[in-house]
Amino acid sequence: VSTDLGVLSTLSTATTTATFSVKSYLAGGYVVQTASDPPSSFGLNAHTISALATPTAAATGQEQFGINLVENASPAIGDDPLQVPSSSFSFGEAAPGYDTPDLFKYVKGDTVALSNSSSGQTDYTVSYIYNIATQTAAGEYQFPHVLVATSTF
Repeated sequence: VSTDLGVLSTLSTATTTATFSVKSYLAGGYVVQTASDPPSSFGLNAHTISALATPTAAATGQEQFGINLVENASPAIGDDPLQVPSSSFSFGEAAPGYDTPDLFKYVKGDTVALSNSSSGQTDYTVSYIYNIATQTAAGEYQFPHVLVATSTF
């Protein structure tokens, strides 16, 4: 999935979402980890947008990049994990640090979703926030987000 956030502004938080699903039968559960560096530009003046190391609210005018996997009110984006066909068969959840509405975080290598038991399908929505400061370097930024799901035994 590719999204174009357009031109970022210090006056508003740019947002987008992406979805993925995980199913892990005959296992002890699963973990989903994020494996990508934060958004960065390329070339002579390459710059990486500051990722939020701890759960933090979006703040316009401050350079920030973060995600969570729950429904948010501010900004209004995302959805809670959806158990398919129901919570009787599926047990996935957003991981600590990525499970609190209106708080965002991004640490490469973190577990962002998990199940502690064999599970039917869970559909996840990843909410992304991007904020820039007046000193954020101009340029085109890219974030090829890679998620790795691993069954646990």
